[in-house]
Amino acid sequence: MKGYNFVINGNKYHVEIQEHDGKDITLEVNGTRYVVNTEKTADTKLQQKSFARKESNTPSTGGSPSGTIQIIKSPLPGNIINILVREGDNVVKGQKLMVYEAMKMENDVLAEGNGVVSRIHVNVGDTIMQGANLIDIR
Repeated sequence: MKGYNFVINGNKYHVEIQEHDGKDITLEVNGTRYVVNTEKTADTKLQQKSFARKESNTPSTGGSPSGTIQIIKSPLPGNIINILVREGDNVVKGQKLMVYEAMKMENDVLAEGNGVVSRIHVNVGDTIMQGANLIDIR
């Protein structure tokens, strides 16, 4: 059994790989057990899933000097617990924007850069899927 410690967006995760039979991986994340199915690609290498969030910049008609909108997306499915900003608020990189619950843990959503909140896509109590748009920042 191998153990790993990860810090993702300031949250600590202890992951222990308990079993791997070539197709399924049984692991424990902070005491919760999961079975992860893996798929093989045509060349028989394991297909890797990325948990890192990619930046998504969309051209806008103004706002930030670079003329882009930062779309902050949910890295995991969960439930919105608290929204700490409103549309029109100025934010700075690293500022906590909202809190959501995923895998029985509270996770902070942080601003990835300076700007102005132009749109909030969710409300407190909403259930969100991985990759869902949360907040736009110009």
